[in-house]
Amino acid sequence: MAKEKEGREINPLEHVLVPVHRLVPEEEEEKILKKLGATKQELPLIRRSDPVIRYMERAMGIEIGEGRLIEIVRESPTAGRIVVYRVVKE
Repeated sequence: MAKEKEGREINPLEHVLVPVHRLVPEEEEEKILKKLGATKQELPLIRRSDPVIRYMERAMGIEIGEGRLIEIVRESPTAGRIVVYRVVKE
């Protein structure tokens, strides 16, 4: 867990190089997978130990369980707005 000197927790999502991460509500998952033409088993993974996932759990006060879908939005001056998805893995 990253901490500042005063003991405050650092939010990794505030770093300029970290893209926006969002926990996809379970009721939206099937719609997104259908749009992608993919199953969760075909998507890339993100570990539950990832600093962003750990921070999201603490900030939201919930446990993000294995198999949940995370939306990641990357902004690029050349490629524009890119939305990708990751499946949480222990």
